[in-house]
Amino acid sequence: MRASRLISLLLLLQARGAMTAGELARELEVSERTVYRDVLALSAAGVPVYADRGRAGGYRLLGGYRTRLTGLTRDEAEALFLAGLPGPAGDMGLADEVAAAELKVLAALPPALRDAPARTGQRFHLDVPGWFRETAPPPCLSELARAVWRDRVVDLRYRRGDREVTRRVQPYGLVLKSGAWYLVGRVGDDTRTYRVDRVTGVEVGEESFDRDEGFDLAGHWREQAGSFLRTMLRTEVGVRLSPAGLRRLRHLVDAPFVYDEVVAAAGEPDGQGWVVARLPVESVEVAYHQLLGLGPEVEVLDPPALRRLFVDAADRFQALYR
Repeated sequence: MRASRLISLLLLLQARGAMTAGELARELEVSERTVYRDVLALSAAGVPVYADRGRAGGYRLLGGYRTRLTGLTRDEAEALFLAGLPGPAGDMGLADEVAAAELKVLAALPPALRDAPARTGQRFHLDVPGWFRETAPPPCLSELARAVWRDRVVDLRYRRGDREVTRRVQPYGLVLKSGAWYLVGRVGDDTRTYRVDRVTGVEVGEESFDRDEGFDLAGHWREQAGSFLRTMLRTEVGVRLSPAGLRRLRHLVDAPFVYDEVVAAAGEPDGQGWVVARLPVESVEVAYHQLLGLGPEVEVLDPPALRRLFVDAADRFQALYR
């Protein structure tokens, strides 16, 4: 722990030139007394750190004491910081590691390129989650990320419709798609995909697995994304939609192809413009929450279980607003 802090202190001084004991203490989340001891330890180890006296004083390194990345152009340095994804990294519990890595790179850059992260941050920002979606990371994401890094087998509890299943999974990788995290893993000889926000529990044991080095996560995701979405849509419901309901349905379904197929297969409008359509959904429960957002612009025709849920919702609405 202390060795890591000493390295961080050294890199802070390399990156910023001079810092007071108070500034270092805040950055390292320690007391000023600890900073004094750490500076003495660095000096004893031969690091040329010294203190400037006075109001504007602080600690600094003797000129030239740094390791530099040579051969980088400005465009390359700025692209290096552009490649960082602090939001997703933070979701996986890696925010400190990313910050430490950026600090090390910044400390190693020559002075002429020190403004690369600031220039990049002023010009580009990655906002991963979709509109109107919860941005908090799934509860089990950081545990799964650690298992992925360490190639550890996990026992996964997963919510599927109205029941919970357990699977022993070799976690190969995590994918962030439109604000939702997915786990790609092996179950026996099958490669499967699980939506992380539906994982209800993870047990990471000591058992490791031998990763198939020929497995290409990005390539697998490209090939399977469309078919994966279709495999999720295991149920079909019948609905009547008003013209407004048909338009708004586009914003409620998870996959664009679902809306296109619903529109293409919908029957002819009746005298009021309503159409009858078949809607593929993941489950009755998911369909209920999706279609409830259409309010009186949709009538559920089947299955009976879903229709009963809407009848019950209508009775409760009537009781509230009577």
